[in-house]
Amino acid sequence: MLVLVSYDVDFRDGTGARRLRRIARACQDYGQRVQYSLFECDVDPAQWTKLRGRLLEEIDKDKDSLRFYYLGSNWRRRLEHVGAKAGRDPDGLLLV
Repeated sequence: MLVLVSYDVDFRDGTGARRLRRIARACQDYGQRVQYSLFECDVDPAQWTKLRGRLLEEIDKDKDSLRFYYLGSNWRRRLEHVGAKAGRDPDGLLLV
């Protein structure tokens, strides 16, 4: 399933940069960045449980926010991209 993860981290207390890096790192482990604070994560239910738990541990719930958009398995008809920097197709071929 494809899940969009967006976040907003408060920097006013001096610990925001650390939380921001850790949240981005968690998202990068499971998906690809499509905007500064937006990731597409193509995950199975077990991976999603791990990622979600990891993200919830990282944020300060009084200062930061997370949003999860569940696009499911049939996400292709729910996503339209316009403009430059099209992202990688999560179902496409990946050569390393």
